[in-house]
Amino acid sequence: MAKAIDRIFSIIKSLGMSARQFDMSIGASNGYTLRMKKNNASVGSDILERIVEKYPFVNINWIVTGKGNMFGVETEDKGPQEMSLDEIEAVIDAKIKALHNEDLKALAEKLNKEIEKTKLKIEEENQA
Repeated sequence: MAKAIDRIFSIIKSLGMSARQFDMSIGASNGYTLRMKKNNASVGSDILERIVEKYPFVNINWIVTGKGNMFGVETEDKGPQEMSLDEIEAVIDAKIKALHNEDLKALAEKLNKEIEKTKLKIEEENQA
């Protein structure tokens, strides 16, 4: 079962940040989120408060319980006209960053495959 720290990592990924950048942004010690994840530990309420202060568009209920949406107040019940400009921008930015990260991963995989093919070709030529 996913814990709050797992959902925090989902936020980090959606924001297109590294764990270190996220830790710094909320004033946590360097490596805090990675330690919590590694130890499958619970996140302190002080950290949750810092996240909500720094990223008010993040749904604290979602972090704690996993229920609802990651960003904004239940956007299923709240149309774009009812969301604040900051909430709308945050959702859009998060989606753009997530798509960008997916594109970069796909490109990296493609490049790695090409590198492996080239290595095999060079090995075959050297053996001939």
